Formats: sequence, structure tokens, C-alpha cells
Amino acid sequence: MSARRVLAVLATAELCAVAPWFSASAVAPALTSLWRLDAVGAAWLTISVQLGFVIGALISAVLTLADRWSARRLIAGCAALAAAATLGVAFAPGPSMGIALRMLTGAALAGVYPPGMKIVAGWYREGRGLAIGILVGALTVGSAFPHLVRWAVPAEHWRTVLLVAAASALGGGLLVLLVPHDGPYAVPGPAFSWSAAPRILANRAVSLANLGYLGHMWELYAMWTWLAAFVAASERARTGADATGGGVPALVTFAVVGSGALGCWLGGKYADRWGRTLITSAAMCVSGTCALAAGAAFARPLTVLVPLLVVWGIAVVADSAQFSAAVSELAPPELVGTALTLQTSLGFLLTCFTIYLLPAFAGHIGWRWSMAPLALGPAGGVWAMLVLRRRPEATALAAGRR
Repeated sequence: MSARRVLAVLATAELCAVAPWFSASAVAPALTSLWRLDAVGAAWLTISVQLGFVIGALISAVLTLADRWSARRLIAGCAALAAAATLGVAFAPGPSMGIALRMLTGAALAGVYPPGMKIVAGWYREGRGLAIGILVGALTVGSAFPHLVRWAVPAEHWRTVLLVAAASALGGGLLVLLVPHDGPYAVPGPAFSWSAAPRILANRAVSLANLGYLGHMWELYAMWTWLAAFVAASERARTGADATGGGVPALVTFAVVGSGALGCWLGGKYADRWGRTLITSAAMCVSGTCALAAGAAFARPLTVLVPLLVVWGIAVVADSAQFSAAVSELAPPELVGTALTLQTSLGFLLTCFTIYLLPAFAGHIGWRWSMAPLALGPAGGVWAMLVLRRRPEATALAAGRR
């Protein structure tokens, strides 16, 4: 099987496998009503997934599972577990069980996302940034998919969204098994060692790439999680009608989050040509500006609001794959899978804070300017990547293009 065919199969498999991620967020109004959740409880529908991901990723990183086990089989097994947990959420008797199952979903997805990037790194040496960009673009569309399903079905049929997400994850896990092996450039994993994670964290260049990634993650998942609520609040302020349970916020969210696939492709294409630090910095400048400008477009017609949000959706994730590509180039070759898993665990731990912070902030000042604090992350991320650009280790990035 050629590298291009592997990438096509793997991207499709990952697109399907990550559908459970925002499945509960897509039906949050129904679950909030059914389980009588307040704003904090609604936030936990996503925070629990992020925390579960962090726990699963940290366990994987400490035990170096992504480097010592078959990445393909790890993805297949974890996708099946995410499918089962999502199915359980659809029939959970209350919020305690539902949130516990969402946490299990996140832990399972920690065995889907980073190992997928490791397989791409094992199949691609040249053009790695574009290849990982395509994979993350597929993950982005997969994350947005439940919002499309929610738009297509009546609000009272919310369980259909969860059932479709579960079936999608199971199919994705089976599809990844068509990939014949972890790649011709994959390096055999080392024997287990407690020093693997500290060794990665002590690497100055890897740490700067991780700081850039943290700036990116400060913004990304809070924006994705609360975008539908922001659009609903904007429409309510504009028309006076309650759009919370309607299809417009769901469709806009799918379009905006899904548009990130274009950003991932563009980011990968030009990062391989012009350098990872340059493209990540440019993307964060654009996305941070959009976070600040969203308040000015609030309560304006959708013809004004949606184009701004689409630009934001493209820029906010255009840099994501390039932080992963950078770590795969800077980390010790035999620990690439562990380095990627560690990077994502730190990033997703940070997202728990911003996902919780944003609705609390909106409760104090209103939704109009609630997105503005998200610009702090890109500002810090740009600083980290420009510092990395000046270090000698940066010559390992994008074949010397930094």
C-alpha cells in the first residue's frame, strides 16, 4: 500500500473514530433539560471528555504505549471503547453516569488521536507537515460531524446523534486495520523506562513547541465547544427569539468547525514550504484577531457574523498539525509517539480550564465579548514559536525551513 493510500485510509478512519468527541455537546440543550443541568453542568459534558483524554494520554505517555504497542491496534481497540461509552451516554439514567461515560470516551480517544499522528510520521518524512495537516483536518471534520447530524434530525430525536457517533467510531476503528503497518520510517520503541517523559520535557526545543501548542489549545476547544451557544445568543439578541434548540446554531457550528479542514490543509502545505514557526505564528495572529473581533459582529445578521466565524474556524486549527509535526521532528525518534501523546495531554488539560472559564465569563459580562479572552493564548503561542525559530534546533523543522 502506498503512503498516499495509507493517508487516505487513515484520515477516513480517524474522521469516523473521533465523532464521539462533541456528540454530547451537539445535543447539550436536550441533555441539560433532561438531566436538569446548570451552566457548569453543561460545561462538564465537554470538560469530562477533555479530562478523560488527559488521564488516558498521561497513562499512555508514562507507559510509552504508543511506541511499544501497535498503533493501528491501539486505535482500533480505543475507537471501539469510545463507541461503547457514547452508546451508554444515550441511555444513561442521570448526569453522574453520563459524565463518567463521557470521561471514559475521552480516555479512549487518547488512544485514537496521538497514535494516528505517529502512524503518519512513520509513513512520511518529506511532506510530513502536509500529511499530518490532512489527518488533523479529517479529525476536525469528524469533530464537527455530530453538529451536522443534530441539524438534520428533530431536536426530540437527540439520541440519534449519539447513536450515529457511536456507529461512526466503531467503523473507523475497523477501517484503520486496513493499514498494513506503522510505516517504513517508524523506529522500534524502546524498553519501558520511567525517564522517557522527563527526558522529553527537558528538551528545550520540544518545550517551546509545546508552549506554542498550549497557546493554540487555550483558544481552540473553548471556541469549538461554545460556538453554538455564542451563535444562539447572537441570534437571540438580534431577533428576540430563542434559537438555543434550533438548527441554525448547529449548522453554523458544523460549517465553522468543518472549515478548519481547509485551514489544516493550507497550514500543512505552506509550513512545509515556508517553515513551521512562521505559519503557526501567522495562523495564531489571525485567530487571535478573530477572537477579539467576534464581539463586534455579535447580534449582527448572519451574513456578517458567519464569514468572520468561518475565517476564525480556518485559522484557529490551521496551526494544530504543525505543532505535532514540529514535535515529531524535534523529539528523539524512538519516542515520537510518547512525545505526541504527552503534548496532547498537556494541551487538553489546559482546555478544561478555558471551557469552564468561557461560560462563567459570559455569565458576568454577556456573550458579546465572551470570546475576547481567548486571544491571550495565541499571543503567548506566537512568542514561543518566534523564540524557537531563533534556536539552532529549529533547523530540524520542515527540512531546515524552520
